[in-house]
Amino acid sequence: MKSDLLAKPDDVVDRDREWGLLAELLADPDPAMRLSIVSGRRRHGKSYLLQALSDRVGGLYVTAVREEGRLPAIQRFSDAVATHAGLRPGTLRLTDWRDVLSNALDVTARSPHPLLVIDELPYLLQHSPEIPGLLQQLYDERQRGTRPGAGPGPRLILCGSAMSVMHELLSGTKPLRGRAVVDLRLGPFDYRDSRTFWQIEDPLTALKVHAVLGGAPGYRPVAARPHPDDGFDAWLARTLLDPGRAVYSRTETEYLLREDPRITQHTLYYDILTAIANGATTPSKIGAALERPRNAVAHPLGVLESTGYIQREQDILRARHPNITLADPVIRFNQLITLPRSAAVEQGFAEQVWQQAAPTFNSKILGPHFEDLARDFTRRYAHTLLPGGLPGPVGTTEVADQAARTKHEVDVIALAAGERPQAPRARIALLGEAKATAARRGTGDLQRLEHIRTLLAEQGYGIEGTTLALYSLHGFYPDLAELAAQRNDVLLVDLPALYGG
Repeated sequence: MKSDLLAKPDDVVDRDREWGLLAELLADPDPAMRLSIVSGRRRHGKSYLLQALSDRVGGLYVTAVREEGRLPAIQRFSDAVATHAGLRPGTLRLTDWRDVLSNALDVTARSPHPLLVIDELPYLLQHSPEIPGLLQQLYDERQRGTRPGAGPGPRLILCGSAMSVMHELLSGTKPLRGRAVVDLRLGPFDYRDSRTFWQIEDPLTALKVHAVLGGAPGYRPVAARPHPDDGFDAWLARTLLDPGRAVYSRTETEYLLREDPRITQHTLYYDILTAIANGATTPSKIGAALERPRNAVAHPLGVLESTGYIQREQDILRARHPNITLADPVIRFNQLITLPRSAAVEQGFAEQVWQQAAPTFNSKILGPHFEDLARDFTRRYAHTLLPGGLPGPVGTTEVADQAARTKHEVDVIALAAGERPQAPRARIALLGEAKATAARRGTGDLQRLEHIRTLLAEQGYGIEGTTLALYSLHGFYPDLAELAAQRNDVLLVDLPALYGG
């Protein structure tokens, strides 16, 4: 059992699984050194989590500084080690990273839970690429000669926001490959946890905030939450559309793109993101939008996918080209709303710009985001409502209708547990339609899903026990609600239900 010392502090919201994983590492009495990697996007709360963990056990937490030179970094780290040992800064005159790292590990070993955290490691590697190799030597040395009962060995956590750099630490022939016991990739809060974290009562406001900022907890201190008296529109004008704010979407997008050292041609990456935001969903379409050949955008797309700024959504039922979409809400907002109107925004016309952009926001941001949350709801929460319990893979698909010479887009489809995507004759647990329009959904929407279910049965898919789900931003007509109450194969999910009401 973990001691009370390792219990998660009250100010660390959510992150129970992540805290438990790291606390288990610290509770392990093994006298050998142990290494962990923590990575995640900017503003996902990595530093907050690791500082809390370090404070909890009296560990040594040191963070690198962007564009700091090698010698100043060594001296600053040496001063941090000295201070942790109870000495005055400047006492340690270390000149190379091996001495710094070795002393840091030895100093932290005096604690019952010896912890050293090096945050933003990629900044150090820009001028000191030898650090992983030195850590490998120190790690291997501390695996030998450990005595039973000697107390737990050093626990080292390396953290960074440059995803490509952090992921390469353990890849291929890199020095630290095979040495980490934890490789934790810290994601954003899910939409329900985000609403709780932001303390937003109104679910529609919570949805809109999540549509523009996502679940990154680091935005709340710099954006504050929308005040009920002002509403979402006024809040947006003074945050994402205010060039004087830290969360101004154009500035924030530039920061995000600079996190990855592979992104050097910023104009090319901006153009690719804009093309995707405007509906180019394949490499060929993106290349055509930029008047470049398909292979010219292949590498940048790979970089953007590895950083989590774009995602490829594969059809759940059939093998075809995956749809490429923007995964980061702030970047999506910037490319669709701010960037095309940046001159007016930076002249102080945020409110007028927002009024003009409202149709774009509703159709290209709020609508797709509501569909995303409908799929997220199906993955995370629908198992309590589905006859078969936890579903299998969740995504989207297109269903051919030969008689009508058309195709039906399905916003939400979940296979039955145990089924694989694109497997022939797969069993289907759920078919759903998600609409963020102002109109309520009616029986016509249900009939459309019934027709698609019939088409899938004719194509050989298993539809016994398939639930038909309608997700609506503004509820349902009474006749549909009455019909759903009489059937066990219909699920209606409005906005309060989406948020667990």
